[in-house]
Amino acid sequence: MLNLNKNSLIVYVTVGDPDLRTTLEVILAAIDAGTDVIELGVPFSDPLADGPVIQRASERALKNGTSLRQVIDLGSEVRRQRPNTGLIIFSYLNPILSLGVDRFCTALAAAGIDGALATDLTLEEADDYVWKMRQHGLATVFLAAPTSTEQRLKAIAKNSSGFIYAVSRLGVTGARKEMSGDAKDLVKRLRKHTRLPIAVGFGISNSEQFAAAANFADGVVVGSAIVETIERNPGREALAVGNFVRGLKRQATPIQRTAKA
Repeated sequence: MLNLNKNSLIVYVTVGDPDLRTTLEVILAAIDAGTDVIELGVPFSDPLADGPVIQRASERALKNGTSLRQVIDLGSEVRRQRPNTGLIIFSYLNPILSLGVDRFCTALAAAGIDGALATDLTLEEADDYVWKMRQHGLATVFLAAPTSTEQRLKAIAKNSSGFIYAVSRLGVTGARKEMSGDAKDLVKRLRKHTRLPIAVGFGISNSEQFAAAANFADGVVVGSAIVETIERNPGREALAVGNFVRGLKRQATPIQRTAKA
């Protein structure tokens, strides 16, 4: 269920890192610690938008043979065990095309996954993908960047459903000590074009950044910091991620505001 409210936490994991069983344990621990939406990251051999932490995770997952089909199957199991959590596939376009957009949509709907974000899919090439996703009742999440023009933001809003992912800064993924001031301005600009929930991500890695972003966005995405926590805690990944998530949310302002769809 995609139901972003004020202080909603969206957690990204690279599925298959370090293995599928551990990924499931990590996801369940993150949900039980307060995560609202899980981004199921599909490992890819050429992750140009990702920094070194997620690149390493993709390499480990690919060595384990992790495929898009396995990511979807794992999402189905998460849906069975935690039926109220939002689930989004986060993938580069090539694995989706290799499976086939029709089969991809059918598989997501059957698994109970809410939608997908195809990170390198351009709006100009998205018509068929968006139409097929919506035919299956699936959310199409798109990225919006600080450099996007007003016309571009309007088009992103038109093609998006579920929520919009506002990139807090330019560059690749990765934790940062400070959050860019561009994020707040981008969310303000997006609100002129949509009533969809807006989530902010890229570089958010601690409770102070989470609380700051939650003051102006409907959701906050944490990715590289989670993946790095997994990497640094072999054998206790789920426990470490659960503790990390609880720490993130501890300082967030306890104000809830239902996001308008």
